[in-house]
Amino acid sequence: MAHTTAGHLLIADISGYTRYLTSSELEHAQQVLSSLMGLLVDRTLPPLRVAGLEGDAVFSYGIASGAHGGQALVEMIETTYVAFRRAIDQMVMNTTCPCNACANISALDLKFLVHYGTFSISPLRGKDELVGSAVIEVHRLLKNRIAEATGVRAYAAYTSAAVDALELDGFTDNLTPHTETDPDLGALTVWVQDMHPLWENTRVARRLRVDPADALATVQGEVPVPLGVAWELLLRPDCRSILFGSDRQDQSQLRHGRIAEGTVFTCYHGTSTVTTQTVLDLEPLHYLVTEDTTPIPGARMIGEVALEPRGEATVVTITSGTSQGPWLSRTVNNIVGRRMLASLYRKGLATLRARIQREIAEGTLQIPERGERVAAEVDPSAAGSPATSNDDT
Repeated sequence: MAHTTAGHLLIADISGYTRYLTSSELEHAQQVLSSLMGLLVDRTLPPLRVAGLEGDAVFSYGIASGAHGGQALVEMIETTYVAFRRAIDQMVMNTTCPCNACANISALDLKFLVHYGTFSISPLRGKDELVGSAVIEVHRLLKNRIAEATGVRAYAAYTSAAVDALELDGFTDNLTPHTETDPDLGALTVWVQDMHPLWENTRVARRLRVDPADALATVQGEVPVPLGVAWELLLRPDCRSILFGSDRQDQSQLRHGRIAEGTVFTCYHGTSTVTTQTVLDLEPLHYLVTEDTTPIPGARMIGEVALEPRGEATVVTITSGTSQGPWLSRTVNNIVGRRMLASLYRKGLATLRARIQREIAEGTLQIPERGERVAAEVDPSAAGSPATSNDDT
Protein backbone atom coordinates (compact mmCIF):
# COMPACT_ATOMS: atom_id res chain seq x y z
CA MET A 1 0.00 0.00 0.00
CA ALA A 2 1.31 3.43 -0.94
CA HIS A 3 2.04 5.98 1.76
CA THR A 4 3.10 9.61 1.59
CA THR A 5 6.04 11.02 3.52
CA ALA A 6 8.65 13.78 3.39
CA GLY A 7 12.39 13.41 3.22
CA HIS A 8 15.62 13.84 1.29
CA LEU A 9 16.02 12.44 -2.22
CA LEU A 10 19.53 11.59 -3.42
CA ILE A 11 20.93 10.60 -6.80
CA ALA A 12 24.56 9.44 -6.99
CA ASP A 13 25.48 9.61 -10.68
CA ILE A 14 28.68 8.34 -12.30
CA SER A 15 30.08 11.01 -14.63
CA GLY A 16 31.55 9.99 -17.96
CA TYR A 17 29.53 6.75 -17.99
CA THR A 18 28.24 6.84 -21.58
CA ARG A 19 31.52 7.96 -23.11
CA TYR A 20 33.40 5.33 -21.11
CA LEU A 21 30.98 2.55 -22.04
CA THR A 22 30.88 3.32 -25.76
CA SER A 23 34.63 3.84 -26.20
CA SER A 24 35.78 0.78 -24.24
CA GLU A 25 35.80 -2.99 -24.55
CA LEU A 26 32.34 -3.93 -23.28
CA GLU A 27 33.28 -6.86 -21.05
CA HIS A 28 35.94 -5.01 -19.05
CA ALA A 29 33.88 -1.80 -18.97
CA GLN A 30 30.91 -3.64 -17.47
CA GLN A 31 33.14 -5.22 -14.83
CA VAL A 32 34.49 -1.82 -13.79
CA LEU A 33 31.06 -0.18 -13.73
CA SER A 34 29.45 -3.09 -11.88
CA SER A 35 32.13 -2.77 -9.20
CA LEU A 36 31.56 0.99 -8.86
CA MET A 37 27.77 0.66 -8.82
CA GLY A 38 28.11 -2.02 -6.15
CA LEU A 39 30.23 0.37 -4.10
CA LEU A 40 27.53 3.07 -4.34
CA VAL A 41 24.83 0.63 -3.24
CA ASP A 42 26.95 -0.64 -0.34
CA ARG A 43 27.67 2.92 0.81
CA THR A 44 23.97 3.83 0.87
CA LEU A 45 23.46 3.19 4.56
CA PRO A 46 20.37 3.70 6.74
CA PRO A 47 18.79 6.14 7.33
CA LEU A 48 19.06 6.24 3.52
CA ARG A 49 17.42 3.47 1.51
CA VAL A 50 18.05 2.59 -2.14
CA ALA A 51 14.94 3.13 -4.23
CA GLY A 52 16.47 1.79 -7.43
CA LEU A 53 19.30 1.71 -9.94
CA GLU A 54 19.00 3.93 -12.99
CA GLY A 55 21.68 3.00 -15.50
CA ASP A 56 24.66 4.97 -14.24
CA ALA A 57 23.03 6.19 -11.04
CA VAL A 58 21.77 5.05 -7.65
CA PHE A 59 18.55 6.70 -6.49
CA SER A 60 17.91 6.70 -2.74
CA TYR A 61 15.85 8.48 -0.13
CA GLY A 62 15.70 9.14 3.60
CA ILE A 63 12.47 9.89 5.40
CA ALA A 64 12.28 12.67 7.97
CA SER A 65 12.54 10.91 11.33
CA GLY A 66 14.59 10.76 14.50
CA ALA A 67 17.24 8.75 12.62
CA HIS A 68 17.64 11.29 9.84
CA GLY A 69 20.17 13.99 10.69
CA GLY A 70 21.70 16.69 8.51
CA GLN A 71 25.38 16.23 9.33
CA ALA A 72 25.22 12.44 8.99
CA LEU A 73 23.61 12.76 5.55
CA VAL A 74 26.23 15.22 4.30
CA GLU A 75 29.06 13.07 5.63
CA MET A 76 27.62 9.92 4.10
CA ILE A 77 27.74 11.71 0.73
CA GLU A 78 31.30 12.89 1.34
CA THR A 79 32.59 9.51 2.51
CA THR A 80 30.91 7.84 -0.48
CA TYR A 81 32.77 10.18 -2.81
CA VAL A 82 36.09 9.49 -1.06
CA ALA A 83 35.47 5.72 -1.28
CA PHE A 84 34.60 6.06 -4.98
CA ARG A 85 37.76 7.98 -5.79
CA ARG A 86 39.86 5.59 -3.72
CA ALA A 87 38.38 2.68 -5.69
CA ILE A 88 39.21 4.45 -8.97
CA ASP A 89 42.81 5.00 -7.84
CA GLN A 90 43.20 1.38 -6.77
CA MET A 91 41.84 0.13 -10.09
CA VAL A 92 44.28 2.34 -11.99
CA MET A 93 47.24 1.18 -9.88
CA ASN A 94 46.35 -2.50 -9.98
CA THR A 95 45.59 -2.95 -13.66
CA THR A 96 48.16 -3.95 -16.28
CA CYS A 97 45.56 -4.46 -19.01
CA PRO A 98 46.18 -2.17 -22.05
CA CYS A 99 42.54 -2.12 -23.26
CA ASN A 100 40.61 1.16 -23.45
CA ALA A 101 38.28 0.16 -20.62
CA CYS A 102 41.17 -0.22 -18.18
CA ALA A 103 43.16 2.72 -19.57
CA ASN A 104 40.21 5.13 -19.22
CA ILE A 105 39.07 4.26 -15.69
CA SER A 106 40.48 7.53 -14.33
CA ALA A 107 38.09 9.50 -16.56
CA LEU A 108 35.14 8.38 -14.42
CA ASP A 109 33.94 10.59 -11.58
CA LEU A 110 30.90 11.05 -9.38
CA LYS A 111 28.28 13.70 -8.67
CA PHE A 112 25.30 13.93 -6.34
CA LEU A 113 21.93 15.68 -6.60
CA VAL A 114 20.17 16.22 -3.27
CA HIS A 115 16.58 17.44 -2.91
CA TYR A 116 13.89 17.47 -0.22
CA GLY A 117 10.14 17.26 -0.51
CA THR A 118 7.00 15.18 -0.19
CA PHE A 119 6.62 11.94 -2.12
CA SER A 120 4.60 8.75 -2.17
CA ILE A 121 6.22 5.31 -1.73
CA SER A 122 4.65 2.24 -3.30
CA PRO A 123 6.13 -1.27 -2.95
CA LEU A 124 6.60 -2.74 -6.44
CA ARG A 125 8.20 -6.16 -7.03
CA GLY A 126 10.27 -5.93 -3.87
CA LYS A 127 11.45 -2.36 -4.56
CA ASP A 128 10.21 1.10 -3.66
CA GLU A 129 8.50 3.13 -6.37
CA LEU A 130 8.66 6.85 -5.52
CA VAL A 131 6.15 9.27 -7.00
CA GLY A 132 5.70 13.01 -6.58
CA SER A 133 6.79 16.41 -7.84
CA ALA A 134 9.97 16.32 -5.72
CA VAL A 135 10.98 13.04 -7.41
CA ILE A 136 10.47 14.64 -10.83
CA GLU A 137 12.46 17.72 -9.80
CA VAL A 138 15.54 15.83 -8.60
CA HIS A 139 15.61 13.78 -11.81
CA ARG A 140 15.24 16.90 -13.94
CA LEU A 141 18.35 18.23 -12.20
CA LEU A 142 20.40 15.45 -13.80
CA LYS A 143 20.23 17.54 -16.97
CA ASN A 144 21.98 20.65 -15.73
CA ARG A 145 24.56 23.32 -16.55
CA ILE A 146 26.44 23.17 -13.26
CA ALA A 147 29.78 22.17 -14.78
CA GLU A 148 29.55 24.78 -17.53
CA ALA A 149 28.54 27.57 -15.14
CA THR A 150 30.84 26.80 -12.20
CA GLY A 151 33.68 24.76 -13.66
CA VAL A 152 33.03 22.10 -11.01
CA ARG A 153 32.67 18.63 -12.53
CA ALA A 154 32.51 16.42 -9.45
CA TYR A 155 30.03 17.90 -7.03
CA ALA A 156 27.20 17.55 -4.56
CA ALA A 157 24.39 19.92 -5.54
CA TYR A 158 21.84 20.65 -2.81
CA THR A 159 18.57 22.36 -3.61
CA SER A 160 17.42 25.14 -1.29
CA ALA A 161 14.75 22.78 0.06
CA ALA A 162 17.43 20.19 0.84
CA VAL A 163 19.62 22.78 2.58
CA ASP A 164 16.74 24.02 4.73
CA ALA A 165 15.89 20.48 5.82
CA LEU A 166 19.52 19.77 6.82
CA GLU A 167 19.21 22.42 9.55
CA LEU A 168 22.94 23.15 9.48
CA ASP A 169 23.39 26.85 10.11
CA GLY A 170 26.09 28.23 7.80
CA PHE A 171 26.29 25.06 5.68
CA THR A 172 26.21 27.01 2.40
CA ASP A 173 28.85 29.59 3.40
CA ASN A 174 31.55 27.89 1.31
CA LEU A 175 29.25 26.50 -1.40
CA THR A 176 28.61 28.03 -4.83
CA PRO A 177 25.04 29.13 -5.63
CA HIS A 178 23.69 28.19 -9.04
CA THR A 179 20.27 28.49 -10.66
CA GLU A 180 18.79 25.96 -13.05
CA THR A 181 15.79 26.91 -15.17
CA ASP A 182 13.34 24.24 -16.30
CA PRO A 183 10.55 25.04 -18.79
CA ASP A 184 8.01 23.22 -16.61
CA LEU A 185 9.38 23.74 -13.09
CA GLY A 186 10.78 27.26 -13.43
CA ALA A 187 13.92 28.44 -11.59
CA LEU A 188 15.50 26.09 -9.06
CA THR A 189 18.40 27.25 -6.88
CA VAL A 190 21.09 24.75 -5.93
CA TRP A 191 24.19 25.04 -3.74
CA VAL A 192 27.24 23.33 -5.21
CA GLN A 193 29.98 21.64 -3.18
CA ASP A 194 33.17 20.85 -5.10
CA MET A 195 34.17 17.31 -4.13
CA HIS A 196 37.73 17.30 -5.52
CA PRO A 197 39.25 19.36 -2.64
CA LEU A 198 37.57 16.98 -0.19
CA TRP A 199 39.33 14.03 -1.85
CA GLU A 200 42.71 15.79 -1.94
CA ASN A 201 42.46 16.80 1.72
CA THR A 202 41.54 13.26 2.72
CA ARG A 203 44.57 11.84 0.93
CA VAL A 204 47.01 13.95 2.97
CA ALA A 205 45.12 14.07 6.28
CA ARG A 206 47.02 13.11 9.43
CA ARG A 207 44.83 10.97 11.65
CA LEU A 208 44.92 11.18 15.43
CA ARG A 209 43.89 8.11 17.43
CA VAL A 210 44.25 6.94 21.03
CA ASP A 211 47.04 4.39 21.30
CA PRO A 212 45.59 1.21 22.92
CA ALA A 213 48.83 0.84 24.87
CA ASP A 214 48.19 4.27 26.40
CA ALA A 215 44.55 3.60 27.33
CA LEU A 216 43.30 4.38 30.80
CA ALA A 217 39.94 2.70 30.11
CA THR A 218 38.36 0.95 27.13
CA VAL A 219 34.77 -0.25 26.93
CA GLN A 220 33.00 -1.84 23.98
CA GLY A 221 29.30 -2.46 23.42
CA GLU A 222 26.70 -2.77 20.70
CA VAL A 223 23.80 -0.51 19.81
CA PRO A 224 20.87 -1.85 17.75
CA VAL A 225 21.11 0.61 14.85
CA PRO A 226 23.15 0.55 11.62
CA LEU A 227 26.33 2.56 11.19
CA GLY A 228 24.86 5.71 9.61
CA VAL A 229 22.28 6.07 12.36
CA ALA A 230 24.83 5.36 15.09
CA TRP A 231 27.06 8.13 13.73
CA GLU A 232 24.17 10.61 13.82
CA LEU A 233 23.41 9.68 17.43
CA LEU A 234 27.08 9.99 18.41
CA LEU A 235 27.03 13.62 17.27
CA ARG A 236 23.90 14.56 19.20
CA PRO A 237 24.53 16.28 22.57
CA ASP A 238 21.55 14.52 24.21
CA CYS A 239 22.97 11.09 23.31
CA ARG A 240 26.52 12.09 24.24
CA SER A 241 25.36 13.22 27.68
CA ILE A 242 23.93 9.73 28.23
CA LEU A 243 27.09 8.06 26.96
CA PHE A 244 29.42 10.09 29.21
CA GLY A 245 27.20 10.39 32.28
CA SER A 246 26.64 14.15 32.27
CA ASP A 247 23.34 15.87 33.06
CA ARG A 248 23.41 17.63 29.70
CA GLN A 249 25.73 18.78 26.94
CA ASP A 250 25.85 21.89 24.78
CA GLN A 251 27.85 22.29 21.58
CA SER A 252 29.65 25.36 20.23
CA GLN A 253 32.30 26.33 17.68
CA LEU A 254 30.57 24.51 14.83
CA ARG A 255 32.04 24.83 11.34
CA HIS A 256 29.42 25.72 8.71
CA GLY A 257 26.79 24.19 10.94
CA ARG A 258 28.71 20.94 11.39
CA ILE A 259 30.67 19.31 14.20
CA ALA A 260 34.31 19.46 13.13
CA GLU A 261 37.82 19.95 14.48
CA GLY A 262 37.60 22.65 17.15
CA THR A 263 33.95 22.01 18.06
CA VAL A 264 33.45 22.06 21.84
CA PHE A 265 30.98 19.91 23.78
CA THR A 266 30.39 21.48 27.19
CA CYS A 267 29.34 18.89 29.78
CA TYR A 268 27.37 19.85 32.89
CA HIS A 269 27.57 17.62 35.96
CA GLY A 270 25.31 18.62 38.85
CA THR A 271 25.13 22.28 39.79
CA SER A 272 28.79 23.28 39.77
CA THR A 273 31.01 20.93 37.74
CA VAL A 274 31.60 21.74 34.09
CA THR A 275 33.98 19.90 31.75
CA THR A 276 34.62 20.16 28.02
CA GLN A 277 35.33 17.83 25.13
CA THR A 278 37.08 19.59 22.22
CA VAL A 279 37.13 17.76 18.89
CA LEU A 280 40.70 17.09 17.72
CA ASP A 281 39.93 14.77 14.81
CA LEU A 282 37.06 12.87 13.29
CA GLU A 283 36.60 10.48 10.43
CA PRO A 284 32.90 10.48 9.57
CA LEU A 285 31.11 7.18 10.21
CA HIS A 286 34.25 5.84 11.86
CA TYR A 287 35.53 7.74 14.92
CA LEU A 288 35.60 10.99 16.91
CA VAL A 289 38.62 12.04 19.00
CA THR A 290 38.41 14.76 21.66
CA GLU A 291 40.61 16.44 24.25
CA ASP A 292 38.67 16.22 27.52
CA THR A 293 39.03 18.31 30.63
CA THR A 294 38.17 16.61 33.93
CA PRO A 295 36.76 17.57 37.33
CA ILE A 296 40.36 17.52 38.62
CA PRO A 297 41.87 20.95 37.81
CA GLY A 298 44.67 20.82 35.25
CA ALA A 299 44.10 17.19 34.22
CA ARG A 300 42.97 16.36 30.70
CA MET A 301 42.67 13.22 28.59
CA ILE A 302 42.39 12.25 24.95
CA GLY A 303 39.11 10.41 24.39
CA GLU A 304 37.90 8.43 21.41
CA VAL A 305 34.59 6.93 20.34
CA ALA A 306 34.94 4.52 17.41
CA LEU A 307 32.19 2.80 15.43
CA GLU A 308 32.28 -0.47 13.52
CA PRO A 309 29.33 -1.98 11.61
CA ARG A 310 28.10 -5.41 12.64
CA GLY A 311 25.20 -6.37 10.39
CA GLU A 312 22.26 -4.14 11.26
CA ALA A 313 23.92 -3.11 14.54
CA THR A 314 27.01 -1.04 15.37
CA VAL A 315 29.83 -1.78 17.79
CA VAL A 316 30.78 1.28 19.86
CA THR A 317 34.22 1.43 21.48
CA ILE A 318 34.94 4.18 24.02
CA THR A 319 38.58 4.77 24.95
CA SER A 320 40.22 7.28 27.28
CA GLY A 321 43.97 7.80 27.16
CA THR A 322 46.08 8.30 30.25
CA SER A 323 45.95 11.75 31.78
CA GLN A 324 48.00 14.76 30.73
CA GLY A 325 48.81 17.93 32.67
CA PRO A 326 50.72 18.76 35.89
CA TRP A 327 52.16 15.73 37.66
CA LEU A 328 49.86 15.77 40.69
CA SER A 329 46.70 16.42 38.63
CA ARG A 330 47.40 13.69 36.10
CA THR A 331 48.43 11.19 38.79
CA VAL A 332 45.24 11.71 40.78
CA ASN A 333 43.14 11.63 37.63
CA ASN A 334 44.73 8.36 36.51
CA ILE A 335 43.96 6.74 39.87
CA VAL A 336 40.34 7.94 39.82
CA GLY A 337 39.92 7.17 36.13
CA ARG A 338 41.07 3.56 36.44
CA ARG A 339 38.53 3.03 39.22
CA MET A 340 35.54 4.80 37.66
CA LEU A 341 35.68 5.33 33.90
CA ALA A 342 35.04 1.79 32.66
CA SER A 343 31.99 1.47 34.91
CA LEU A 344 30.75 4.90 33.79
CA TYR A 345 31.09 4.03 30.09
CA ARG A 346 29.42 0.63 30.47
CA LYS A 347 26.48 2.28 32.21
CA GLY A 348 26.30 4.97 29.53
CA LEU A 349 26.27 2.42 26.71
CA ALA A 350 23.59 0.35 28.44
CA THR A 351 21.42 3.41 29.05
CA LEU A 352 21.82 4.64 25.47
CA ARG A 353 21.03 1.17 24.12
CA ALA A 354 17.85 1.02 26.22
CA ARG A 355 16.78 4.46 25.00
CA ILE A 356 17.33 3.48 21.37
CA GLN A 357 15.33 0.27 21.82
CA ARG A 358 12.49 2.22 23.44
CA GLU A 359 12.40 4.83 20.67
CA ILE A 360 12.40 2.14 17.98
CA ALA A 361 9.51 0.38 19.73
CA GLU A 362 7.60 3.67 20.03
CA GLY A 363 8.24 4.52 16.38
CA THR A 364 10.02 7.80 17.15
CA LEU A 365 13.26 6.34 15.75
CA GLN A 366 12.59 4.75 12.37
CA ILE A 367 15.27 2.56 10.80
CA PRO A 368 14.69 1.67 7.13
CA GLU A 369 15.70 -1.74 5.85
CA ARG A 370 18.62 -1.97 3.43
CA GLY A 371 16.59 -3.28 0.47
CA GLU A 372 18.99 -6.11 -0.36
CA ARG A 373 17.17 -7.04 -3.58
CA VAL A 374 18.54 -3.92 -5.27
CA ALA A 375 22.13 -5.11 -4.91
CA ALA A 376 21.39 -8.13 -7.13
CA GLU A 377 20.53 -5.76 -9.98
CA VAL A 378 23.90 -4.02 -10.09
CA ASP A 379 25.27 -5.98 -13.05
CA PRO A 380 22.20 -5.54 -15.30
CA SER A 381 22.06 -1.84 -14.40
CA ALA A 382 25.70 -1.27 -15.31
CA ALA A 383 25.07 -2.78 -18.74
CA GLY A 384 22.01 -0.62 -19.34
CA SER A 385 21.64 2.66 -21.08
CA PRO A 386 21.89 5.79 -18.89
CA ALA A 387 18.90 7.54 -20.40
CA THR A 388 18.53 10.21 -17.73
CA SER A 389 22.05 11.40 -17.02
CA ASN A 390 23.83 14.46 -18.25
CA ASP A 391 26.97 12.53 -19.08
CA ASP A 392 29.07 15.50 -20.14
CA THR A 393 29.39 16.66 -16.54
